Amino acid sequence: MTLSRRWSLMMIVGLTIAGVGLDQVTKALAVARLQPHQPVSLVGDILELALVRNPGAAFGTGTSLTLGFTILAMIVVVVVCLAIIPRVRSAMWAVIIGMGMAGVIGNLIDRLFQPPAVFRGHVIDFISLKHFAVFNVADIFLTCAAGLAIIVSWRTKSDPQES
Repeated sequence: MTLSRRWSLMMIVGLTIAGVGLDQVTKALAVARLQPHQPVSLVGDILELALVRNPGAAFGTGTSLTLGFTILAMIVVVVVCLAIIPRVRSAMWAVIIGMGMAGVIGNLIDRLFQPPAVFRGHVIDFISLKHFAVFNVADIFLTCAAGLAIIVSWRTKSDPQES
């Protein structure tokens, strides 16, 4: 479905705000109610809530690169806002960009404002798939956005103005 610039922007901004809000509320609840190293089982031995402060990226990689990840996330936000969002006219791409921005900004907020220091904050993760990874709502948005982008690119023209 083709959208006007206004509707596309409203979809992207709305999804971004809703996603960031959901991410930040769930992280605040996790910090308030969970204790580090004391997981709470949800589904047997598969899914649990486990509070982890992650200085790195996915699967705890790059723990010494926190500042770099922060700067990279800020660059991504600026580039997407200036170069990509103005071109989006597809409802599906608006959803993809909104979800992706929610993920990037949700984790960027942690890197900017969580301990141990500004620009070096650790991302709050709390959803644990046992024997796989601990992640958060922002990570879910990023993963879903990436998956949808791959599917949309395979099935349609990948131009965000036309898909």
